[in-house]
Amino acid sequence: MPTPAPHAMEPHDALGYLVKHAHLRLTALTDAALAPLDIDSKDFGVLRVLVWREPMSQQEVAAKLGVDRTTMVALIDAFETKGIVTRKPDPNDRRRNAIELTEPGLALYRKADAAYVAAEDEFLAPLGATVAAQFRQALRAVLAPLEGRD
Repeated sequence: MPTPAPHAMEPHDALGYLVKHAHLRLTALTDAALAPLDIDSKDFGVLRVLVWREPMSQQEVAAKLGVDRTTMVALIDAFETKGIVTRKPDPNDRRRNAIELTEPGLALYRKADAAYVAAEDEFLAPLGATVAAQFRQALRAVLAPLEGRD
């Protein structure tokens, strides 16, 4: 039987595995928390971007979230049908649509935000408050080189 290389590790100890599966667990928790509101974590991402009450183009929202245009159009279409957003021609560029949360959309955001925060708290609970804060800080440090790209 061959001897593993000195740097070899169990697959479940690899950073990629850990980050991926932590993300999958967080997504499962947040999707379950948001399900009673008839949205999921992707939908909540759109609400979170739009909550600043500044109309944004579909392209801007898609770019902020790293979502392709086709997916964004489908998300906005569904939100528009439910009365969560309005879509109007952008006064600065008539070729683009400006998306804005409606009052019911803002109310949905508030409920969804509370559910999302509770799911994050559940996800981070095994770490304790101090380590959870350090974990967030460490993730921000790892992602810092990407700042300004979105």
